[in-house]
Amino acid sequence: MPASTAKTHEKEDLKRDLKSRHIQMIVIGGAIGTGLFYGSGSAVATAGPAIIVTYVVASVAIYFVMRALGEMSVEEPVSGAYISYANRYIHRFAGFLNGWNAFIFLLATTAAELNALGHYVQYWFPSVPIWATAAVAVTVLFVVNVVGVKFYGEAEFWFALIKVVAIIAMILFGFAMVLFGAGNGGNAIGLGHLHDHGGFFPKGIGAAFLAIVMVAFSFGGVENLGIAAGETKDVAATMPKAVNATFWRLMIFYVGAITVLVTVFPWTSLNGSGSPFVTVFARIGVPAAATVMNVVVITAVLSAVNSAVFTNSRTFYNLSLQGNAPRFLGTVNHRNVPSRAVTAVFVTMAAGVLLNLLMPDQVFTIFSSVTVFGLICAWGSIVISHLRFRKAKVASGEEDGIRYKMPLHPYSNYLALAFIAAVLVCIAVLPDTRVSLLVSGGWVVVVFAAYTFYTRKSRQRQPSSGDRPLLAVSHTEQ
Repeated sequence: MPASTAKTHEKEDLKRDLKSRHIQMIVIGGAIGTGLFYGSGSAVATAGPAIIVTYVVASVAIYFVMRALGEMSVEEPVSGAYISYANRYIHRFAGFLNGWNAFIFLLATTAAELNALGHYVQYWFPSVPIWATAAVAVTVLFVVNVVGVKFYGEAEFWFALIKVVAIIAMILFGFAMVLFGAGNGGNAIGLGHLHDHGGFFPKGIGAAFLAIVMVAFSFGGVENLGIAAGETKDVAATMPKAVNATFWRLMIFYVGAITVLVTVFPWTSLNGSGSPFVTVFARIGVPAAATVMNVVVITAVLSAVNSAVFTNSRTFYNLSLQGNAPRFLGTVNHRNVPSRAVTAVFVTMAAGVLLNLLMPDQVFTIFSSVTVFGLICAWGSIVISHLRFRKAKVASGEEDGIRYKMPLHPYSNYLALAFIAAVLVCIAVLPDTRVSLLVSGGWVVVVFAAYTFYTRKSRQRQPSSGDRPLLAVSHTEQ
């Protein structure tokens, strides 16, 4: 399909109120979740100090994924981002699948995040029920997102800033312990822990390779940067800056933090229970380290939920414009906010909280399995869409006009695809994650059945539309 046609594929009525500083923090907020604060110990326990290498490799691969997304976002900025591009450049079903993967991802992850939020609040107020904390958080963030995208940007900016300050402080404190013996009686820890407990690869290269699964999914969320492109001021200048900074942020916040942890502590002591961050702050003498980290993690959860409201509401909105979701979701209010889509997200989150209270743990294991598959679909779709996007530009003679080109194309695309394939192989090999492939296969069958039914109804309503998605015209609610 010619690139010139793609530019008018969806007509959006969103307001471009996100500034550069908002976008910068949205990237950070998407890349840094509670997993870094509380789940990093598990990754270290799997591979030992060699986990550093795994994080570096994953950071490079994700950077290429983001560069592919950035190139398309600059040329064709829409709120659907990779979902819209999959619909345009791969197949309508690819867009349909990615869009509704996001729905399951929203249902599963927000339920888990809100449940965690309730537990964190109970640290201070044990009598407050989890559902009450979750209800208050969702309601407040719903209001923030309905008022306007600028308010979302401001909220995400400050939520993400708290996480950034905490991580940088931990890294600085950690290096002070390694180099100067701060918190260790003045005795520099040095680099001994990197090799004294079985070597740098204590469990072999294979363990470092298999750890790529948990490392890869700790980066889940960076792809949502493209969704913000539809509401960003001066996207041609802002988006490249944000994407370029992604690699260095991943290197600093993940590789830097993990390097500090395996240098300060024997990797055998990081068994995945508790937060290594709390231990670092306690060793350096920070008063009430556990309380401080509890505040940080609460803001991290609020950041994740806030981001989920924004990204999923824009996903539903854009899916409607593609003809892949109900038409009523493709409207905006007088503030140019897709308020009906935001409401749909709010209802979904409420259902997630209810499921979290009523259904057994195995149900969420199934949901989590599908989210793993959804993330792989998202990254793979970005890279493949970009290959076809660039091919369309070449065919139309517009390649030289691309303002933010993917470096080393197409080899960087192939490298990113190899990384995604490696993650899939590891998922199939690991007993704990293998079930996700079976569950995901069933999910694809369900989505394909829904797609067949939905597109058949669409063709009956508008037979002239052929095989292309219906171009629902966005309008303002009265």
